[in-house]
Amino acid sequence: METISMNYHVPLVLLSILLAVMDSFAALDLGIRIARARNGLSRSLWLFCGAFAMGMGIWSMHFIAMLALHLSVTVTYNLFLVVLSIVPAILSSGLALHMVSRPTMRTYQIFFGSFFMAMGIVSMHYIGMEAMLMDAKMEYVPGLVVFSAIIAFTASLVALYLLFAIRQNSSIPGLWMRKTGSALIMGFAISGMHFTGMSAAKISHVGHVTVTPGISFDSTLIAYLVGIGTFLILSFVFISVYVDKKFEFQITKSERKFRSVFESANDAIILTDSRGIILSWNKGARHIFGYFETEVSGKHLKLIVPERYREAQQKGMERYLATGNSHMIGKTVELQGLHKDGREFPIELSLATWVEDGCTYFSSIIRDISERKLSEAKIDRMIYLDPLTGLPNRLLLNDRLVRALDQAGENKQTIGIFFIDLDRFKTINDTLGHRIGDLLLTEVAARLQDGLSKTDTVCRQGGDEFIIILPNCSADEVTKRAQHIIDVFRQSFVLEGHEVFVTPSVGISMFPADGEDSDTLIKHADTAMYRVKEEGKNSFQFYTPDMNEAITKKMQLENALRKGLERQEFTVYYQPQVDVRTGRVIGIEALIRWRHPELGDLQPDDFIPLAEETGLIVPIGKWVLVEACRQNRLWQSMGFQPVRVAVNISSRQFQQSHFVEHVRRTLEETGLDPKYLELELTESIIQDSKYAISTMRKLKDMGVHLSIDDFGTGYSSLSYLKLFPIDSLKIDKSFTQNILADAKDTALVQTIIKIAHYLDLNVIAEGVETREQLQFLQQKLCDEAQGFFFSRPISVEEMSTVFREQLWVSINAEKHSG
Repeated sequence: METISMNYHVPLVLLSILLAVMDSFAALDLGIRIARARNGLSRSLWLFCGAFAMGMGIWSMHFIAMLALHLSVTVTYNLFLVVLSIVPAILSSGLALHMVSRPTMRTYQIFFGSFFMAMGIVSMHYIGMEAMLMDAKMEYVPGLVVFSAIIAFTASLVALYLLFAIRQNSSIPGLWMRKTGSALIMGFAISGMHFTGMSAAKISHVGHVTVTPGISFDSTLIAYLVGIGTFLILSFVFISVYVDKKFEFQITKSERKFRSVFESANDAIILTDSRGIILSWNKGARHIFGYFETEVSGKHLKLIVPERYREAQQKGMERYLATGNSHMIGKTVELQGLHKDGREFPIELSLATWVEDGCTYFSSIIRDISERKLSEAKIDRMIYLDPLTGLPNRLLLNDRLVRALDQAGENKQTIGIFFIDLDRFKTINDTLGHRIGDLLLTEVAARLQDGLSKTDTVCRQGGDEFIIILPNCSADEVTKRAQHIIDVFRQSFVLEGHEVFVTPSVGISMFPADGEDSDTLIKHADTAMYRVKEEGKNSFQFYTPDMNEAITKKMQLENALRKGLERQEFTVYYQPQVDVRTGRVIGIEALIRWRHPELGDLQPDDFIPLAEETGLIVPIGKWVLVEACRQNRLWQSMGFQPVRVAVNISSRQFQQSHFVEHVRRTLEETGLDPKYLELELTESIIQDSKYAISTMRKLKDMGVHLSIDDFGTGYSSLSYLKLFPIDSLKIDKSFTQNILADAKDTALVQTIIKIAHYLDLNVIAEGVETREQLQFLQQKLCDEAQGFFFSRPISVEEMSTVFREQLWVSINAEKHSG
């Protein structure tokens, strides 16, 4: 047999090699595009189109190279086998692209993939060779066939490695040069496999051979047409890759910006899928919840949700997926978060969703609002709570009372309102200091809260006033609660070593009987509290309508009292103090009287308590002191026998920081010798012995006489008599008036006189009204006495007459003795 000579059309050979290189370059780009596909649909589309384009490129290189072969016999082609040869090229290309697009590729996978790719390429080549129809016999050299298969395997192995390497390093500099070098290697390897396979074929004449009719055409023209078609396909691939790169660059740029914002945000930004699986977790989330992204990626969102809320969170997500509606979507809500260390803390959540490829995703922006909650709580405390006791203040009280009234109105319920004022608190606060006063208020608040239910409210109204709201409480229950409050104050308070007693005066009003709005109820409870004060304190009283009339009169009297000094409606009366042994006037007590233009002459008991309560006793007391000293000095200048004038000093006056200076200035301005002034102090004034002793010693150093008024009726203590620099004791008239009728009063008066004499103190008995009382006092050696038996309080003119008569008696006595 004669072997048919073969020669190649060089331009077509070069075209086939060029197409192989271009196809290899396209394959490298396609591998990168498929790997970077953002979802399954995009990846599948790129894989399918890439497999077709790459397969057609390999097949075109093969087909053009075959057409470049010129034989001395006529060659036609079996169209079916020509088309069939395309299939393994596309399949092997698809396999290659699929493998290199995977995240990882192990060695055995590369070898298996290369094997199947080589099988596809070899199949394509030899099927294409079988498509040649000619009057000749084609035989293969086994060694070269095997060698061509080895080249195909090696080329596939190199191609897979280069494809995967380029895809893995797609972001490094110099990628263009690497891709070009890799494409050349792959292109020449594929071309080398083809021409080796062609060399394995030996074509020889065998005489006349019947040839199945095939397609006959101008091979050169067809080769160029196929080349142009393949070039167009690959160009389309390059254009698509270029456009996708640009699009990806814009997306990547946006992603970089998003990631920059995503990671720099202080808030937690968490992305999850529809199952609640965490897909993305920024640094803000790590800071807020304590987990690194690697610890939570792929895990359920419930790990940052407190256990008691997890079921509700899951149901909410399922409800949204089922209906597309959720009260949380698009809104900012406050919830509780769970830290890695197990502690719960308040968070603010903004939730949004989006749908991609038919799947629903959730994005959560979470902010730790612990500091804000603390600030809000602090502001609430400042606005709604009393800073000293921590109780609700008036603002919060009004809010709670209004709500309680609304609820009680709807449910036909009653409400009890307590208005509580502390008795003697001001005395304790002024004498022991404001710190002790503040401690006392704190302890009082604690006692008031003791025994209250969750629905009750106790608040500090201001100063030493407290209000308690008792919702849905009957009158009997209110009475029991009020008595409980009285009882808990029977025990003393021990404050920094000071033991003090304080009692409450409780006024009560009831809804709806005593009013239907908060202002009216509080006002009526306040009115009832003042009635308790007037009737002896340390008790409770329900409001009654007649109290309003008394309060109205009291307010009118207070207004008149304020104007009384300005209008000079006050005057001073004097009651003589008599020497029990001689009957001579040796002193006088200054007693204020109020000549009201409408109410007439008012006794001290009618207005002094109100003056004490309102603080008006201070200016009134100052005026009395000045007037008594001025008048006494005037009597002395008129030649009358000098006597001491006794002036009552209120606790408010005595506690004034400038009281001693006021006494000194008064004596200087009036010109009265201090020894002719006696200040009468009540036992309540001197409860704070440290402060009282200091003040009394200053007065004593000035030469002023001091006496304790109403001795035995207050918080008497014999230690006072030892510690205080006093000159006299005044026996209260309640004892004097009963010395002949009550053996106990008799014993008390005798004892007081003896104690005073033992301590070298003068004794004055008040309220002497009968000769028998005077005779008793004379027998018991009492020093002085005053009362209606001698004289009622009299005016300045009448007192002047008494002094004149006494002066006349003294002059006559001197004449007779002379």
